[in-house]
Amino acid sequence: MNRSTFLRSLLATAALMRAVGAQAQAVKLTLGHGAAIGNPRHEAAVKFAEVLKAKTAGRIEVQVAPAAQLGDDAAMVTALRTGALDLSANSQGAVANAVPEYAAFGMPFLFSSPAAAFKVLDGALGKELADKSAEKGLVLLGTWDNGIRQMTNSKRPITKVEDMKGLKMRVPPDATLVDIMKALGAESQQIKFAELYVALQQGVVDGQENPLVNIHASKLYEVQKYLALTNHQFQMTPFLMSKRSWDRLSEADRKAVQEAAAEATALQRKLSAEADEKLLADLKAKGVQVSTPDKAAFAKATAEVTAKWEAGPIGAYVKKVVAAGQ
Repeated sequence: MNRSTFLRSLLATAALMRAVGAQAQAVKLTLGHGAAIGNPRHEAAVKFAEVLKAKTAGRIEVQVAPAAQLGDDAAMVTALRTGALDLSANSQGAVANAVPEYAAFGMPFLFSSPAAAFKVLDGALGKELADKSAEKGLVLLGTWDNGIRQMTNSKRPITKVEDMKGLKMRVPPDATLVDIMKALGAESQQIKFAELYVALQQGVVDGQENPLVNIHASKLYEVQKYLALTNHQFQMTPFLMSKRSWDRLSEADRKAVQEAAAEATALQRKLSAEADEKLLADLKAKGVQVSTPDKAAFAKATAEVTAKWEAGPIGAYVKKVVAAGQ
């Protein structure tokens, strides 16, 4: 073999080894969530995938599975903890079943706006929440906006607390919302979000509560005539990674994940903040009857919920969150 042939062979071997090495380091991750396509949660998930791929020169690819394709939120939280799922943007209530401290942010009428809640979440109490999450096998990458929650139903306008009496209201797997409905005199029933439209259509429940973006994206207005702007609870969407998946990443890849998560979080919060005014106008245009209940009376009726949680197992953390929120 002459010198030039040898050099070409050597270079080809080196290129092949680099390609094999790059393939060996390639990482494929799956991100599941329960929101519809078009929801800010989905847009942020797609953004995260795009930014992370760009930051790693295509080496880390994230497949986004929306609309509960991988199961409901409770199933996805379990999958995260076992390492069967890499990433998820889940409901606050489902995560609270694994990390109870998340429930502290769901006290009724605690935050007047998502911005007020994020002031608390982006500080020391959010860091404490991240530490609690890590203990349960979950890495908190960001807290997204799941909105201020409103109520809809098919029976009657809601303007006062008495209008809630006897209504069958769907709630997610969230103990704080069960308590809130009980305090208001309604009957709560847990139904998977993916099954909610049909449950409302068939009259299994009279109504439900969600932020406007979820009500609109899932077309619940087609089977709900009345919307009450109760603003009864703020909820976040914790953006989580399985600690098992996190531990398999290099330091450089972890940094890229965190940077991509920060960009996705900023986008999700921005899209959510811009959505409500436009969505409310559209819901009215679609024939939904909108009422604005007496919030002071609703807050008074649900004060017992906060007192119960302050006296419970995570009471010390609840008190800190309530004090910061007020």
